[in-house]
Amino acid sequence: MDWSKAKNVLIYAFMLLNLVLGYQLWSDLREQADESPDLTSLAGNVQRAMETKDIKVAAAIPTDTPELPKISYRFVGTDGGKPMNLEEPVYSKLIFSPEELVSALEGSIPDIANYRYDPVDDEEGTFVMHPLVGGKYPLFRLNLELQYSNQRIISYTEQQIEISSVGEEKRQRVLSASKALGNLVENYLPNDSVVKSIELGYYGELFNSDAQVAAPAWRFALESGEVFYVQGISGDVISASSDKTKE
Repeated sequence: MDWSKAKNVLIYAFMLLNLVLGYQLWSDLREQADESPDLTSLAGNVQRAMETKDIKVAAAIPTDTPELPKISYRFVGTDGGKPMNLEEPVYSKLIFSPEELVSALEGSIPDIANYRYDPVDDEEGTFVMHPLVGGKYPLFRLNLELQYSNQRIISYTEQQIEISSVGEEKRQRVLSASKALGNLVENYLPNDSVVKSIELGYYGELFNSDAQVAAPAWRFALESGEVFYVQGISGDVISASSDKTKE
């Protein structure tokens, strides 16, 4: 055996291995950096309040501030709140693949493509989806519920609605997520809170009438299970646990 050549082969092999491992480490660090929330958009006093109250943000802080109108909607149909059995149960793992879920259930729930899965509102034995406004923004608190058992979706409950704009309501630019979060951090979030989800959607009080009104709102979900909504135009804060606007 030519030990000189063998030694060179081993050296080159180790160099190649180091390059591969180095690239993998660089990729992992970059991925972690991309997934880490950027807190620089928060004001200095907010960051100090986070340190003082030991509040952590485990979700990316959205930077978009679109112009959105208030909307109105009404309930339609007569089966709202009544579970409807599926003719053929669907394997529940499909909930994690939206395209496959729609394909599997659209025969039983024709308008399911107009809904988005929301893990924040999931309950034991139930997957929750919300109708979308403009095909993009979830209408919080209005649910399509998929009941499952033994890893099979067996029935669903749907609150069918019809969405429309509110008269001559103008579009208004929504409050930034960083400002909404700053208000929560300084005035509402308890110590040791961990914000796990931040999402822009629509929120409105539910009234005993045909017409319902909803406005753009940021939803902040905590690891504790508590949820806060910050209205995107007025900045009012609502705790889902009390369902009342906080001054």
